[in-house]
Amino acid sequence: MSREAEELNRRLLRARDAMDRDYAGPLDVRAVAAVAQGDYRWLTVRVPGGGATEISLEQPGPPLHDEETADRIRELITKGALGGGLVFITDNARAMYDTLRERGVTDFTQEPTEHFYGTDMGVRDPFGNAIRILQQGKV
Repeated sequence: MSREAEELNRRLLRARDAMDRDYAGPLDVRAVAAVAQGDYRWLTVRVPGGGATEISLEQPGPPLHDEETADRIRELITKGALGGGLVFITDNARAMYDTLRERGVTDFTQEPTEHFYGTDMGVRDPFGNAIRILQQGKV
């Protein structure tokens, strides 16, 4: 396994462990590495109480994409041009930000910011996907 692949595995496991610690009960979170054509990696998160709800984050590349397509997808993701993304809800966005920083997360795109709808922040997962973490305002 290459050094880059080992580092990616470590980042995925740290993300899984950070999410697992933030829930009162066990959270079925798996960081899975498989070999298909080259290194194919993904992170699957099963939402607690969500039944069949599952979030899958995948690294662009073989076997799903050829390298040229994968490079274009990564570029678009990094620019934020694909839109969408994940939004997680928290009771305290500033405390979550501090906790994530203490655990070594560095890929923040926005620190906690007050808006009319609440406080939110932005971060990227190890693959560059945009994630928003929102503390909803009082309705």
